[in-house]
Amino acid sequence: MNNLPLFNAPRKIAPHYEPDADIVLYQGDTNDFMETIPDESIKLIITSPPYNLGKAYEKKVDIEEYLSGQAQTIETLYRKLRPDGSICWQAGNFVEKGEVFPLDMYYYPIFKNLGLSLRNRIIWHFGHGLHTRKRFSGRYETILWFTKSEEYTFNLDPVRVPSKYPGKRHYKGPNKGKPSGNPKGKNPSDVWEILAAEWDSCFWEIPNVKSNHPEKTGHPCQFPIELVERCVLALTNEGDWVFDPYAGVGSALIAAVKRKRKGMGSEKNKEYVDIAHKRIAAFYNGTLFIRPLGKPVHKPTGREKVSQIPPEWQSVTQKRLLEKREDYE
Repeated sequence: MNNLPLFNAPRKIAPHYEPDADIVLYQGDTNDFMETIPDESIKLIITSPPYNLGKAYEKKVDIEEYLSGQAQTIETLYRKLRPDGSICWQAGNFVEKGEVFPLDMYYYPIFKNLGLSLRNRIIWHFGHGLHTRKRFSGRYETILWFTKSEEYTFNLDPVRVPSKYPGKRHYKGPNKGKPSGNPKGKNPSDVWEILAAEWDSCFWEIPNVKSNHPEKTGHPCQFPIELVERCVLALTNEGDWVFDPYAGVGSALIAAVKRKRKGMGSEKNKEYVDIAHKRIAAFYNGTLFIRPLGKPVHKPTGREKVSQIPPEWQSVTQKRLLEKREDYE
C-alpha cells in the first residue's frame, strides 16, 4: 500500500490548469494544454514520450516526421520550465525493419539547440523486456536529464544509497583516520539497475511495470512510480510543479503528490485518463498498491517450479555445462 498522502482526503483533480490546484489532469493534446500554462512555472518535466513503435496507442510515422513534431513540443516545454528547473526525458529505441535507432541520440541535439545542459545520461536497466531473434534482447532505456541553467535544484541526500564500505577512513592528510564517506550514504551512479543488489551497490533497482508488478494497469508502457519518485526527490522541492506531458495512467502525478509536490499531466487517451483518476483516488484513500522505493527485486530461490529446468531440457543443459567447463580448462 502507499505511504501517507499529502492531504487528509482526496482533492479535486482539475481538468484544466489552475494555479491553486494540487493536481491537474487534462484530456487532450499536450500542445493545446501547454498554451494554458504560464511560462517558467514548472520545476520538473518528466516523461516517457511515444516511441513511434506503431503500438495500439501510437500512429507510426517516419522518424524525421516524428522528431520534427517532438522538437516543436520540446520548444514549448522549454518555455514552461523554470530557470532552476529540469527535464528528465526517458527515451527508448525506434525500430524500423529490424534496425535500431537510439532515440536519445536523436533527442540530444533538440535539447542542446535550446541551450539546455545535459547533467546525466542515466541508464535504466531492467531484467525483463523485449525479446528478439535477430539481435540481443533489449534490456535498458535511457533518461536524459537536462537543466535550463547552471542554477538548478539538486537534492542528493533524499536519494543517497547505503555505502558499500561505510567504515572506510582517510589514510592521509588533515582528515587522516576520520570516516571518508557520508553518514547519509553515497551518491547513486548514473546506471539505475533492475537486478537484485541495489542497496548493496551504487545501482538504483527499479523494475519495469510488467504483468506481475503491483502497479500494472492496461497501459502497455507504464512508468514505474518509483522511477519518477527519485527524480522528484532529487530535482524538486516541496510545493513545486511536476509535469508529465504524456501522462498515461498518472504515475508521475502520483509520484509528485506522494512527495508533497503538485502534479500536472496531459493525456489524449480517455481510457488512460479514467484509469489515472481511479489510481489517484486509490492513492488518497490508501488502497493503491505502490512498489516501495528501494525494495529489492525478488530473486528466485530455485525451489519454485518456474525457476527449475524442465525435464525435457536436462540433456541440453548438461551438455552446455560440460562445454563451458571444457572452455575454462
